[in-house]
Amino acid sequence: MATENYIPDEKDLSILRLLQKDAKMSVRDISARINLSPTPTHERIKRMEKQGIIKEYTAVVDRKKVNKGMMVICMIALSVHNKKTAGKFIEEVSKLKEVVEFYNISGDFDFMLKILAPNMDEFHEFFVSKLSEIEGIGQTKSIFVMNSIKESVQIV
Repeated sequence: MATENYIPDEKDLSILRLLQKDAKMSVRDISARINLSPTPTHERIKRMEKQGIIKEYTAVVDRKKVNKGMMVICMIALSVHNKKTAGKFIEEVSKLKEVVEFYNISGDFDFMLKILAPNMDEFHEFFVSKLSEIEGIGQTKSIFVMNSIKESVQIV
């Protein structure tokens, strides 16, 4: 099996589904659920980790219970479109802990940020003191999320 061209089969996808629901599930429990012995199950998990299919194991935290109840989607268009400006913008935004997701998009805006803050005052402070101070921003549009209907980290 070529490592760089590895494509997960149905057993691998079953493992991924189980780990996405509970990353703390033991290899023994996973193997019992997919009808495969523990050693090959462990080998499959290790191979998917090595291939980068499994990027990391993490805990999903309820943002409201850790004082990050306000979610804002911020769209940003750069004032100048060149590699240097975009690179510097990406570098600076990537450092901001309030930005939990960051995408390069197409359309009227160049980037989309998902920002978490405790409240409107804290978001305003972040926006004025940090985000808007980054060079190269031409236009912004902030969308305040009123309610989360569906949030998921399960992709398979």
